[in-house]
Amino acid sequence: MKLTTNVLAAGAAVSLTTVVVGAVRLKQDARHQAERNEAVLARSQLDWLAQMSTIPGLAKLWTPADRDVEEFMQLLKANQLTCMLSLHNRLGFVRAGHLPWVAAKLMEGDVCQRYGKRFAGLRAEEAEGDEQAEHFTRVLDQAAKNHPRAQAAAA
Repeated sequence: MKLTTNVLAAGAAVSLTTVVVGAVRLKQDARHQAERNEAVLARSQLDWLAQMSTIPGLAKLWTPADRDVEEFMQLLKANQLTCMLSLHNRLGFVRAGHLPWVAAKLMEGDVCQRYGKRFAGLRAEEAEGDEQAEHFTRVLDQAAKNHPRAQAAAA
């Protein structure tokens, strides 16, 4: 009887381990699929921004009535740079603690400063509920505020 009990207990342990490993694997697969989906969507957005920021005729179709096409194209290029940095950060290619420095470098460009000033509120709205996106937006906003050009304008 003792041998049968041990065999049954070992079989139950193996079965339980298999179930746990399978559940962990399914969760990991779902996370990886979500990351792949996000990368595909980001690629699509970046492609659209690349076209919009380089083809005046296409940009004209999307330019708000109160905005100059050339200025709108420049803002879209800044958006593209911001989206690229966001994607790199989200995928873990920006080292921990390095994001503020990279964001400050991005904000050195005048067009990125203008983009930040014009669309900071919209970016914050888009980030609501996504902790990583909210953090990225806060760091970007802080980099824009800390830039000497922004500080001189505030003084």
